[in-house]
Amino acid sequence: MSIQNDQYEKRQRRWRLLLGKDADQLPAPEGQDKQLDQLLQKLYRSEEGYNGGNGQSMPNAAKWLADVKTLFPASAVTIIQKDAIQRLNIAALLQDEGFMAEVKADVHLVAQLMMLKDHIPDQARENARKLVNQLVQELLKRYQAPMEQSLRGALNRASRNNRPRAGEINWNATVRKNLATWQPEQKIIFPERLIGYGRRQRRCKEVILCVDQSGSMANSVIFSTIFAAVMASMPAIKLKLVVFDTAVVDLTEQLQDPVELLFGVQLGGGTDINKAMQYCESLIQTPSETHLVLISDLYEGGNAQQLLQTAQRMVGSGVNLITLLALANDGAPYFDKRMAADFAALGSPAFACTPDLFPELMAAALERKDMHQFASQRGIPVTPASKPD
Repeated sequence: MSIQNDQYEKRQRRWRLLLGKDADQLPAPEGQDKQLDQLLQKLYRSEEGYNGGNGQSMPNAAKWLADVKTLFPASAVTIIQKDAIQRLNIAALLQDEGFMAEVKADVHLVAQLMMLKDHIPDQARENARKLVNQLVQELLKRYQAPMEQSLRGALNRASRNNRPRAGEINWNATVRKNLATWQPEQKIIFPERLIGYGRRQRRCKEVILCVDQSGSMANSVIFSTIFAAVMASMPAIKLKLVVFDTAVVDLTEQLQDPVELLFGVQLGGGTDINKAMQYCESLIQTPSETHLVLISDLYEGGNAQQLLQTAQRMVGSGVNLITLLALANDGAPYFDKRMAADFAALGSPAFACTPDLFPELMAAALERKDMHQFASQRGIPVTPASKPD
């Protein structure tokens, strides 16, 4: 009897998802079924689905596609995405010269193009690349100078020598530091502390950006790529860019062409943060000179305990581990609060960061400043550290 009831409930569930809101005689969906119903309704039944090709609805479409990849099996995702191309009419828009002349690429639009890149017809792909390039150039123009200026300042400060040789003394800085010892009668300053810049550092600072490429992190992937390209161009920084879902991809060699790099990113899918962190650990040559920035919502689909052990091992070896829950302008992020608290307990406070603040954050990281204090001083919420069980 219970088997028959289960089969009956399954049939009801399927009919409810198939018919959508028209199935008013059937029980309303709950839990994950409710999410599935809303996703299907948006594409196949609602007016928004049919008109989704206009510029205003594109940000919603990007999130919708990310949710589709999360909740549906891969075989269904392919069918749904192809339907989305037709119903959202993106392919037609990309071939419309009037649209291309007027449209202004933004992060949400590019995120959507990245989601759909495998289903964009060949004749529309070049226009898609033009839009991605438009955004890349805009972001580089906005962030390249602030990023380079902030990092050069941090590198110079980090290389200061408080025991300089005669030829290495920075006299202007030394005078300012010792003004309190000025003797007006003798018109002499007795320096208690010498400041110099010494020789250039022989070792580059190693920076690893480890970026979650699940659908919800699409905007973070875009901004991370831009900042990675800027840092990779600086001789004093040895930069690695690693993206991950359940697989790990090292994109360092592609940083010279951010447009092609973004087209190569595969947004969506599951998440195995531990696998990515272990790969990053294998890249580390000098822990005391390495700054690893993990950008993730910390929802671990792999082994959570091993992830914490990997992070603890890194911090214990001297790696400066910084955890960003998002690198975007989307407001408060969704994230795993328990995992964030556990990371904070390891000495890596977890918080979100806007792109405008990221150059300042990286400068503070290179100087190994306290990240909890950095965030708190700027009014950024920081997850409290978990207490030992």
